Amino acid sequence: MKKIILCGALALFGFFSANAQDAQFGVKAGVNLATIGGDVEDADGRTSFHVGGVAEIMISNKFSVQPELLYSAQGLQSEYTETFFGSDVKFEEKLKLDYINLPIMAKYYVAEGLSIEAGPQVGFLISAESEIEASSEGDSENQTQDVKDGFKSIDFAAGIGLGYKLDSGLNFSARYTLGLANIAEDAGDDFSIQNNVLQVSLGYMF
Repeated sequence: MKKIILCGALALFGFFSANAQDAQFGVKAGVNLATIGGDVEDADGRTSFHVGGVAEIMISNKFSVQPELLYSAQGLQSEYTETFFGSDVKFEEKLKLDYINLPIMAKYYVAEGLSIEAGPQVGFLISAESEIEASSEGDSENQTQDVKDGFKSIDFAAGIGLGYKLDSGLNFSARYTLGLANIAEDAGDDFSIQNNVLQVSLGYMF
């Protein structure tokens, strides 16, 4: 099923490329407000970043397709305090999931420079780390563990967002990406978690 979706996305990109009237290339970067949804409790989002390249292929004056290649730092974090032998110990846990994401967004211009967008995304997990920091009375200790084996190597999501592009090529966008696949490896039918990310981006088209 995953291969069918990926091949379909690549074929769709090839079709639009062959029929494009005009194309622009550019770069983008910005802030990620990432969370993990599903069977996760008492966790906060991870504030991180994304960066990469984009191409906008104009199909008509109003409609375009925008494939992207992005490095995206995702995951979650949580903080809690426990008491040991009368001393409070503060724990900060971070789950760092880093992906290479390939979104293909269909864009419709509702006004000059202003667009709405939606489309699928395929993500490839490149690293996964669990980081725990324990601190008490001015002392702290860190522990980092590679947990990549606990997560699936491919993720699927759907994005929706808004964008605004100036005549100079400078552009701004906000996008929410909702995870569609369970990213936990061998977790069983009773446990499911998904990547959810709000992205705010600044870009430039050459």
